[in-house]
Amino acid sequence: MVYGQVVIGPPGSGKTTYCNGMSQFLSLIGRKVAVINLDPANDALPYECAVNIEDLIKLSDVMIEHSLGPNGGLVYCMDYLEKNIDWLESKLEPFLKDHYLLFDFPGQLTAVHLVDAHLCGDPGKYVSALLLSLSTMLHLELPHINVLSKIDLVESYGRLAFNLDFYTDVQDLSYLQYHLDQDSGSAKYRKLTKELCEVIEDYSLVNFTTLDIQDKESVGNLVKLIDKSNGYIFAGIEGSAVEFSKIAVGSTDWDYYRVAAVQEKYMRDDDTCDVDNRPKIDKRPS
Repeated sequence: MVYGQVVIGPPGSGKTTYCNGMSQFLSLIGRKVAVINLDPANDALPYECAVNIEDLIKLSDVMIEHSLGPNGGLVYCMDYLEKNIDWLESKLEPFLKDHYLLFDFPGQLTAVHLVDAHLCGDPGKYVSALLLSLSTMLHLELPHINVLSKIDLVESYGRLAFNLDFYTDVQDLSYLQYHLDQDSGSAKYRKLTKELCEVIEDYSLVNFTTLDIQDKESVGNLVKLIDKSNGYIFAGIEGSAVEFSKIAVGSTDWDYYRVAAVQEKYMRDDDTCDVDNRPKIDKRPS
């Protein structure tokens, strides 16, 4: 059985930094890791590649040879990789037996899905991130984890309007409407935004975990969640369905760490910005 992560997300969300930090963490806890770079625009990698798409095709060469821009060149590279999928299969073959695989994908091709945490500070961008996450989940049809990356910078562009759990648990989105109306650019799309929020809530699929890639405990908790999602936690276990169930439903302090501890650590709490006084949202009854 092969285990690993497909790391995706929009440009600048921290995919390459994530792969670098995650590969180091997994190596420290004793796992053999192979990082596969499938982003042809990634020409300054901070990690050692087991497989690099640049050995097959380079974005810079494609742009020059075919007079294409970055996006057109990227699509060309992905088409070329698909037509030469046997190259990728042969490169992966030596790692399939005993390595944990990390796939670093291009951002524009938007499954560990990274979203920059600072988007929570802008209601319109937050709704857009929710739509992107939902669309990705529906199209990939894989075990899926949405991650608010760079959580240590979550309030670098201003204080959040609500407590962190409002954004991670995707609570009642109607509370965002007031803040959207304060932006003249968003106010004119009020009806559209309301309908989009209802779509997100009707599916009720999207939620987020958080990550500070520089924090060992944060990375470790994310690894636990990923291992449970992709089945790695069950690797090597032989036993009854009852034993599997005990592991699957075992107690965890993840929810506390994900919300309360993260908020306490990274969100401002001083005389002018008291986190405890932020509006708290009651969850809707199920």
